[in-house]
Amino acid sequence: MPDVTGPYTPGTPCWGDLMVPDQQAALDFYRDLFGWQGEVGPPETGGYALCSLRGQPVAGIMAAMNPDGSKPDPMPPAVWTTYLATDDLAATEKKSASNGGQAMVPGMDVMTLGRMAVASDPTGAVFGLWQAKDFRGAGVVNEPGAIIWNELNTSDTDAAASFYSKALGVTAAPMEGGEGYFALNVGGRTVGGMQALSNIENLPPQTPSHWLTYFAVDDTDSAVDTVVRGGGTVLKPPFDMMAGRMAVVQDPQGAVFAVINAKGPEPA
Repeated sequence: MPDVTGPYTPGTPCWGDLMVPDQQAALDFYRDLFGWQGEVGPPETGGYALCSLRGQPVAGIMAAMNPDGSKPDPMPPAVWTTYLATDDLAATEKKSASNGGQAMVPGMDVMTLGRMAVASDPTGAVFGLWQAKDFRGAGVVNEPGAIIWNELNTSDTDAAASFYSKALGVTAAPMEGGEGYFALNVGGRTVGGMQALSNIENLPPQTPSHWLTYFAVDDTDSAVDTVVRGGGTVLKPPFDMMAGRMAVVQDPQGAVFAVINAKGPEPA
């Protein structure tokens, strides 16, 4: 299955991380679910845990905290963040701001690993930006236990498509066979998906625009059972769709993600 051997093309999802109130509990939950290895990191990284699969970095888990190391009050919701690659963080931040994006965490160095920022698009969906130096991002994708898909669910597909095209060179096009679903493309390759919030059945009222992270699994039903045994919640039970059998779930601390046993060609 595919290891990532080169740099990520700008605009491509390259990393995902989770911010939670209880970092160790999250590490235990995702270890049991996906087989990840990871532990609380050193103080100089704020305790950031780099989780691995087959010895390759696959995702990050961090504790929610203030810059001084104290716990926030109130505690922010647990959430998975999708990071998009850029080869010039400062320039991308400027393009984001000039096209209606809002800076949430301004660009900053992460030791010698790279530079990161967090922003929201004009529809309110939060995403990260990563300019790689020593660390390019996920070392394995598209296999059980790893990220396989990133999906933008938005209140305004036209506004979102315009923003990501101007800020990151990501273009949107209707996906064949997917009613109301758009492929997000970079350099002619599909790297993610997009749909209107109104396109999603049984979505709770007032759900904001957001990026949803999908993880590949061997058996969707079994994975959902593991989520429930670990104290998580099923938001959308397993169902069959064009790309495979998927479910949407919530971990015990409230972070939402999807699991899918994909069929056919793997997403890029």
